[in-house]
Amino acid sequence: LTVGPIMRPVTDRLKVSREKLAFIIDATAAPIAGIALISTWVAYEVGLIRDGYQAIGLTGNAYGIFVQTIPYRFYNIYILFFIILAVWLKRDFGPMYAAEMRARTHGKVLADNAVPMASDEATTLEPAAHVKPSVWSAILPIGTLMVAAFLGFYFNGYQNIDDPAVLATVNASPLSFASMRICFGASDASVVLFQAALLASLVAIAMAVSRKIMPLKEAIETFVTGIKSMNITAVILLLAWSLSGVMKELGTASYLVGALSDALPAYLLPSIIFILGSIISFATGTSYGTMGILMPLTIPLAFAMNPAPEFVVLSVGSVLTGAIFGDHCSPISDTTILSSMGAGCDHIDHVRTQLTYAVTVAGLAIVTGYLPAGLGLPVTMTLPLGILGTALVIRFAGKKVDA
Repeated sequence: LTVGPIMRPVTDRLKVSREKLAFIIDATAAPIAGIALISTWVAYEVGLIRDGYQAIGLTGNAYGIFVQTIPYRFYNIYILFFIILAVWLKRDFGPMYAAEMRARTHGKVLADNAVPMASDEATTLEPAAHVKPSVWSAILPIGTLMVAAFLGFYFNGYQNIDDPAVLATVNASPLSFASMRICFGASDASVVLFQAALLASLVAIAMAVSRKIMPLKEAIETFVTGIKSMNITAVILLLAWSLSGVMKELGTASYLVGALSDALPAYLLPSIIFILGSIISFATGTSYGTMGILMPLTIPLAFAMNPAPEFVVLSVGSVLTGAIFGDHCSPISDTTILSSMGAGCDHIDHVRTQLTYAVTVAGLAIVTGYLPAGLGLPVTMTLPLGILGTALVIRFAGKKVDA
């Protein structure tokens, strides 16, 4: 939601399709959050890992196990490399190629029948004729947002720590990596992000008034107009969460687990878990829920089939990665919806163009990642193999897009 409105005028001027912008936003959000060493995801994922290992009678550093899974997040790593190469080589394929050629050739960043997920309020906001553009108009508010969010995660999480032993650890070394991880994990992200966004908005209003870009009344009206542009997103998210809730009550995920998790060869387990996690996450639109469903099943199953620590870690990584892949593709996922909203793109067009790329990278993750790793190939060989496969796909399947 931050990147889209900022970059949309730039990509429109450079004739980059809204579909491509939405894909870049979507594919660099959750995949990064999933492998970040400090994020609001970490506490949830570490908690699931800790509970799963306790279920099989093992104790250890759950955060250390989480870090060990990062090299096995094949989809996350490959999709980021895929984006860099696609942009660098100016090559696309499938529906995205058609969208890019439409934008480059005819200047149509949206299809003729597209219904962009952006309200008129957001798309009609333009600076007045007397306004001289300045890069600081972006740097200061967005910088405020980032700094306030970082500090807010730390202090909000610190206040939420109830365990005296954990609190003593943080107090002993408040600026250490471990302390930041603990505080970030204990923070309430929704509260912190709201407060940081509000503070950044106040900074933007103050800048507009002090630089005589607009009077205070108009600045506040513009702020309210921006909030109104979020109405369509709120409605769609509400409906998406409702649909996800209905599927959960129907037992969709439990049925899929029971139908697909019987009698598997050990080397196929990581691949099957990745596919199963993808299906559940795609159907329900939630990566968090998928992780919570599969992790308690995966760790005991993987340990029973192959008690090697590396195999269990590989299986844990496949749960976390499959959940993100399915969520990335799902039309009812909040991240997919918000990416369409931020980019001002037709939601179905975003899902359709993104799906080809996501499925291709997921296939590479299975063929060059989870299958070889399940057979015992070290990650030092599987990762370079997958990166090479990604490069070859873009080079030979992609067609040159150049104005």
